[in-house]
Amino acid sequence: MATFATSDGTKKYAARFAGRAAVRHFREQQGLWLSSLGIGTYLGEADERTDQAYTDAAVAAVEAGANVIDSAINYRFQRSERSIGAAVAELTRRGYSREELLLCTKGGFLTPDGNMPADANEYFNREYVETGILHEGDVAAGCHSMAPRFLADQLERSRRNLGVETIDVYYLHNPETQLGEVPREMFHSRVRAAFEFLESAVAAAKIHFYGMATWNAFRQTENSPDYLSLATMESLARDIAGGSHHFRFVQLPCNLGMTEALTRSNQALDGRVMPMVEAANKLGITLMASASMLQGQLSRGLPSFVQAALGMNTDAERALQFVRSTPGIATALVGMSCAEHVFANLSLVKVEPASQDQFSRLFERGKQA
Repeated sequence: MATFATSDGTKKYAARFAGRAAVRHFREQQGLWLSSLGIGTYLGEADERTDQAYTDAAVAAVEAGANVIDSAINYRFQRSERSIGAAVAELTRRGYSREELLLCTKGGFLTPDGNMPADANEYFNREYVETGILHEGDVAAGCHSMAPRFLADQLERSRRNLGVETIDVYYLHNPETQLGEVPREMFHSRVRAAFEFLESAVAAAKIHFYGMATWNAFRQTENSPDYLSLATMESLARDIAGGSHHFRFVQLPCNLGMTEALTRSNQALDGRVMPMVEAANKLGITLMASASMLQGQLSRGLPSFVQAALGMNTDAERALQFVRSTPGIATALVGMSCAEHVFANLSLVKVEPASQDQFSRLFERGKQA
């Protein structure tokens, strides 16, 4: 049995919701069938109550039709990954296989384990410097590293936290954090070294794909200090592993207040400058949307033209409907820290994403507003 999401496994998962999930809720990406909505695990207190709430939420999300689960090692000091690990174990007991779920996490930020230590500098020195995991110059901005030794350590911790052999998507977490500290040429060299390590992790079956989870990098104008070219990043992976490279996912914010992935032409490719969604499609890279409701800010008070274009019952539903319907976005990730959030947000599983006509009308009305 495979230790990661597979075509057959995710197809089986989608088949569980035949007659219950709307058309186009499941989409094929990288040979996998992925839900248009996924659960994020970023916010919350680092305590046992929140641990259990996230576990319950992840179980409820999978049972409601979302097979994409997203985390990062630094979310809640590694506790969010462990909550997902507990959820995966519970889902296995309930008859779901590992092959049905896309498990995604991230590495790059230094993080304590379980809680904030009394002396953070002493902790990181003892845990990483004295052990030789981090060397002088490996850390940028006082908090971020892409050094292969560090990523290898973080990957092993994430695999243990999640309780899995293989992580489906392993992202470099906000790599643009380093651009304010190192020259771009050095940054590219660091990314290349990280990609070389990640390709080796694919070969060792520790991850299946890798990518970048970013905040600003792919939304900025080309002259911004923290801008990244997707074509340049893909070319680094291609130089390492040819056309069979595994740099196949990018996560970036996309929501009603942050539409740059769709509307800003900032990615040069094939002699043209185009929006991120078009460039990713041409390069065979899947886009995952973070901050779909901008940490709840878009769950209320939306302009009336959004309701007129998208319908739905609540602004929260409209915000999610916008992202999951955006051409070129595979999955809209939304933080769901309790089962109640899951039941509210995943009511959309039964609703077909907006049509191209609806989406176009929304943009026309937005320009006029």
